[in-house]
Amino acid sequence: MALLPEGFHDRLPPYADAAARLEARLLGTAFAHGYERVDPASAEFEAGLATRLKAARARDAVRFVDPVSQRTLAIRPDMTAQVGRIAATRMAHHPRPVRLSYAGQVLKLRASELAPAREARQIGCELIGLDSVAAAREVVLVAVEALRAAGIGELSIDFTLPDLVDTLAAGPLAVAPDKLEALRDRLDAKDAGGVAALDPRYLPLIAAAGPFAEAHDRLCAFDAGGALRSRLDGLWAIADGVGVRATLDPTERHGFEYQSWLGFSLFAGGVRGEIGRGGTYTILHEDGSEEPAVGFSLYADALVDAGLAVPERRRLFVPLGTAPEAAAAMRAQGWVTVAQLAPGDGPAAQLCSHILAENGPQPA
Repeated sequence: MALLPEGFHDRLPPYADAAARLEARLLGTAFAHGYERVDPASAEFEAGLATRLKAARARDAVRFVDPVSQRTLAIRPDMTAQVGRIAATRMAHHPRPVRLSYAGQVLKLRASELAPAREARQIGCELIGLDSVAAAREVVLVAVEALRAAGIGELSIDFTLPDLVDTLAAGPLAVAPDKLEALRDRLDAKDAGGVAALDPRYLPLIAAAGPFAEAHDRLCAFDAGGALRSRLDGLWAIADGVGVRATLDPTERHGFEYQSWLGFSLFAGGVRGEIGRGGTYTILHEDGSEEPAVGFSLYADALVDAGLAVPERRRLFVPLGTAPEAAAAMRAQGWVTVAQLAPGDGPAAQLCSHILAENGPQPA
């Protein structure tokens, strides 16, 4: 009975505290840039959750029938759609753009072998009402600044253009509709043979991946007709001066199912896989109208599990008989004070690094 279901875990001290401090620093940076926090419900009607974002597909959600409404509910597998719902309904009157931040648990129906966790902590920001170059640049810079404020080093960012193939297929490099999805998949997989069999004109896109400047130049050379000019110019403006190592993989689609013209993944040294992902997307309103947005989500669990959210245990043991005012003064200086409650108690048992003596804190 003490075991948890597969894909779930408890986080114990001091790592739960480390995760909380990490989250506070990330959200503190967002707040300083004008992103105010919302706290969406953990479950809502499945129909609304699945249709709020344009091009999003209903998947990975744990569903159940609500005994009160007798309607199908879904526990959120991602919080972006919920923030979109809030912006489109309860904050529809708010002047645009509206900047919102959030943090909370998300739950997936199933997990992969490479990422076995089904429950995760998601932290993010959404800028709703614009998906311009200026808006996207702000979001990217806020994400990088927030991670740096949390003490995460060796950052890198990988950009992609999620609608690249669709844009080309609808213009200068027309593709039959029945081949388009297969072409997207083969490009995503970097399968040169598969791409050549479907449409060899798209083969240069596989080579147009790598360090940002070189990959951008290759894409510009490929774009002889100018169909991608505005996207490529915008992408350069966003990446220029971002302050971290940047790469470009123009046909990457994994994790970017509902993003529109821009997507990006964030990485940190010592962490396997992404620590965050973001991009531009479209929110659907109740009346069928559409609204552009751009945002990012960070995955706190990956950072904590990799040891990048360093636990801090600066704990001060306060012996019996110490005046409460003395302990309060230590807390005001940033110490965590742990009071002795019984004669047999000691600093080692309470995981204290120091003990409060008459002349102040001393190593235990």
